[in-house]
Amino acid sequence: QVQLAESGGGLVQAGGSLRLSCAASGRTASGYMKAWFRQAAGKEREFVAVISRSGASTNYADSVKGRFTISRDNAKNTLYLQMNNLKPEDMAVYYCAASGLTYSSASYVSNPTSYSYWGQGTQVTVSS
Repeated sequence: QVQLAESGGGLVQAGGSLRLSCAASGRTASGYMKAWFRQAAGKEREFVAVISRSGASTNYADSVKGRFTISRDNAKNTLYLQMNNLKPEDMAVYYCAASGLTYSSASYVSNPTSYSYWGQGTQVTVSS
């Protein structure tokens, strides 16, 4: 069992930056592929970024590529999402997720159903 807890959300002006954190606890919490998803009001949950267990491989949604960076510190059991140049369309509840599947370039890494563990979410609000 893995427990995930996000933090770092808040209100920021367009063009600003935020760093989200996701603390993991539980047995072998570092041994999971992890990802960030987001869900805006009235919309479906969408993929943002994914990182392999070692942190060596990452992938991003086209909408955030070049602006967001996913990283992890396995010694601290913590996942991060650095978000720069935020836009109003980035406003959403951001969730971290963990999967026992192995990272690859296949589409399943961006599918929410591939992830067994989820945090409670943290709100990111971007004012224009």
